Amino acid sequence: MSVKKFTGKIMSNKMKDTVVVAVELPKRHPIYGKMIKNTKRIKAHAMGLYQVGTVVEIVETKPFSKEVSFKVISAGQNKEKK
Repeated sequence: MSVKKFTGKIMSNKMKDTVVVAVELPKRHPIYGKMIKNTKRIKAHAMGLYQVGTVVEIVETKPFSKEVSFKVISAGQNKEKK
């Protein structure tokens, strides 16, 4: 069984110990062949304080709750432009 790893940007940090991460999943159009960006919002468990716009890496773990099955393992630089 492979472990799912994604890299995405934090969209919300308003919940206690949980952040919402937007992950872009490129997909090829079945007829035209053009690459399409699909964005999936995943709730992840975060032990530290993370700011909105921070790029993080998340990994699949055992379920923390009904909707949270991912955990933040590392954080990158703040990519938000003001």
